[in-house]
Amino acid sequence: MSQAPPPFKAKTPTTFVQSVIYAWRGLIHAVIHQRNMRMHIVSAVLVGQVGAGIPLGLAEKVTLIFCVLLVLFAEMLNSALEQLVDLAIQQFDEKARLTKDAAAAGVLVLAVGTVVIFAAVLVHNADTILASGAAIERQVIFGGPLAFFAGALMHESKKPLWFDVLIFAAALAVLGYTVTFSQSYVFSAMTFGMLVVCGHAALVRQLERRK
Repeated sequence: MSQAPPPFKAKTPTTFVQSVIYAWRGLIHAVIHQRNMRMHIVSAVLVGQVGAGIPLGLAEKVTLIFCVLLVLFAEMLNSALEQLVDLAIQQFDEKARLTKDAAAAGVLVLAVGTVVIFAAVLVHNADTILASGAAIERQVIFGGPLAFFAGALMHESKKPLWFDVLIFAAALAVLGYTVTFSQSYVFSAMTFGMLVVCGHAALVRQLERRK
């Protein structure tokens, strides 16, 4: 005689801090396992450097920040949907493939739209940009290495822990220097947040490889 399954145990209510920790863990998981998410993070670092280097209006700043966050949000939803489909479908199914493709297409539309909006902002502020040649050159000099450091931290290649620590320290040093001439501390703070995500992803990857 088969035994009845045990009663479902209700989940213990989580505190706000626990919810934030779980959400952060989901973000780091997506960065580690989703290549597109890593590309969006690097793009966010570059946008942050553009916003910190060029004196833009409030509307342009809010638009760029909103676009960056919206793309990251869409990629997170796409990752969650992929995990859900894989959990429900254990073998190949055409509808599952179409579901994943449609979700990925949504992220692509947002990414392309963000590029168009970014271009429109630059064109609208062409006079300001042309008058800020020295600032733009400076942001290119420092923004390029920052994007490289962010990508190197998130890269899936096996690296020693000291190397990741060195890269993270170098990224913070470069960012700290750029803050001294930043046109927007909000964009500098956003870049700092992206680097923290990259550094934590590198740390988690190191811990997973040591298990």
